Amino acid sequence: MPQQILTINPGSTSTKLAIYHDAQEVLVRNLSHSAEELAPFKNIIEQYDFRRERIADFLADAGYTAGSFAAVVGRGGLLKPMASGTYRINQAILDDLRHCRYGAHASNLGALLAASIADEAGCPAFIVDPVVVDELDPLARITGCPDIEKVSIFHALNQKAVAKRYAASQGKPYASLNLIVAHLGGGISVGCHRQGRIVEVNNALDGNGPFSPERAGTLPAGQWAKLIQRENLSAEAIAKMLAGRGGLVAHLGTNDAREVEKRIAAGDERAKLVYEAMIYQVASHIGAAAIPVRGQVDAILLTGGIAHSEYLTSRIADYVRFIAPVVVLPGEDELLALAEGALRVLNGEETAREYL
Repeated sequence: MPQQILTINPGSTSTKLAIYHDAQEVLVRNLSHSAEELAPFKNIIEQYDFRRERIADFLADAGYTAGSFAAVVGRGGLLKPMASGTYRINQAILDDLRHCRYGAHASNLGALLAASIADEAGCPAFIVDPVVVDELDPLARITGCPDIEKVSIFHALNQKAVAKRYAASQGKPYASLNLIVAHLGGGISVGCHRQGRIVEVNNALDGNGPFSPERAGTLPAGQWAKLIQRENLSAEAIAKMLAGRGGLVAHLGTNDAREVEKRIAAGDERAKLVYEAMIYQVASHIGAAAIPVRGQVDAILLTGGIAHSEYLTSRIADYVRFIAPVVVLPGEDELLALAEGALRVLNGEETAREYL
């Protein structure tokens, strides 16, 4: 009999849920949370009871009880750096997320919600490949300032899932391939997957890499320092300029790539210049990601929400196909990736890791 798995992916204004029979989706729902509903809560963690009740209502309406599930999987939040894999949710994970010891983010609620439902069901609860997966080579960590070390924060869940699916489609083990994966969404991450490990990737949250619909990406350090000093920017203002109000938002007032492409089609030369610059930066980082494997790249995979754009992906491919074949795998099916991670453990293909 197929094993029923509940997956939970909290976002800033929604909680995405899906139920799988093994890896087959049978029900998916996006529970939207309005600004008015969230207004009473001072922080993300205070939203826990509200979101837990919404999930319970959804399950009841759909005819499910907690006991229906063989496993519950939540999106991993901001934790200490960890190896890739599926982790059984333990008290250390819950404590770090509940107290936001490594940062506050909506995804911190994923493990808390999953553990609560799993406790009621008497089944295991997991997280899979959170954003803090860290497989960087030692060389990739060093910067020119001894006080600053490169941090690995990126779209690990989707990057790993897409790379593994591609390897399976080729009839090859993921650990036998050298792949470059570019996740193209509100943030952009470009990772070098060397035989199953992501040995180089940009910090897609607030650090470096291509600029994106919402993030500023790598900035000229001297000019950035002078701007901070000249404008007397607060830490909050700096954070927003780097992530949330950077990239296309800063230049064009929108984070919607579809809107930008409509402007380009209507003859907006400024929109075209900025959009093409983003494409150029993505391609440049794909080229740099070939360095750790000395150019021996089996394929370049383009994924994420804006990889649905043929305009964008075709132009990136024009720049980089000299390195390796380009394969477009659009979307970011993170709920499926969560279910797949749990299923590998339930089927004995993988051993659940322990967070210490």
